[in-house]
Amino acid sequence: MKLVQQLMRRRLIVVTGKGGVGKTTLTAALGRILSALGRKTLLLEIDPRESLHQLFGTEPSGGAIVKITPKLGLQNLQPRAVVEGLVREKVPIPPIANRIINSPVFRQSVDGAPGLKEMAVLGYALRTVLGEYRHSADVVILDAPATGHGASMLAAPLDLAEAVSGGQLGEMSRQLADFIANPHECAVMLATLAEEMPVQETIELIALLRKRLGRPPEAVLVNGLYPPFPGKSPSRRAAEPPSLSLWRDRRAVNERELARLAEAWTGTLAELPLLPLTRGPDLLDRMVATMEAELP
Repeated sequence: MKLVQQLMRRRLIVVTGKGGVGKTTLTAALGRILSALGRKTLLLEIDPRESLHQLFGTEPSGGAIVKITPKLGLQNLQPRAVVEGLVREKVPIPPIANRIINSPVFRQSVDGAPGLKEMAVLGYALRTVLGEYRHSADVVILDAPATGHGASMLAAPLDLAEAVSGGQLGEMSRQLADFIANPHECAVMLATLAEEMPVQETIELIALLRKRLGRPPEAVLVNGLYPPFPGKSPSRRAAEPPSLSLWRDRRAVNERELARLAEAWTGTLAELPLLPLTRGPDLLDRMVATMEAELP
């Protein structure tokens, strides 16, 4: 079964990887592909610096949902705002809700409670696909934090479920943990470059997902590959222009790291070429076309 067909059945897709590997662009491209196939899709970004909107040529979200097409929207989501929204939902009397939200104890709890912000984001995604908000969606694609923090986010519901056995928080944690661990509901996509540090982090994250969540990722997307160097010999030639030497050397690194990744990961792997474009709609258009051609 093709990867896109598998993703069409998922309700949450989490894209994570080492910072700087292009996961935001890959998130946007996946959103474009799935929404074009008829899935009502919401792209979630939690980086307060907001960069997702640049790929679509729209204004920043600022916390609101920006409609790209009738089937595609994006939102910059801040965990604190989600928690505050839950308080207002549970305490429908505005003066009392405001007093709670503005209290130092509440702020310290939100900032310091382990896993609470991660739970808030994942819970928001789950409630969105369950239709509990007016802005319901068939699938949420989350541009997750970089590798280590992304793994912590995915493990947060399970960690909290193990620590809190009862009550609303314990029930919500267990529901989220089951949702994340279910490969038929949630897909984890790992983005990387074919370079030493990103590949090493990807290999470690694959092992961590298996250990903590009992499941592998859905696929690994290797981004930014240099094109194959013409000729058979990888050695540098005399009087070779610096640009040609760079191409030869970077492609050699790519091939070495792809081979190392293949030893640790035998699942779905997509190789995506380097696109020499700045972040914007042109880059997104090219990435969508590339992924449609390259995804297995």
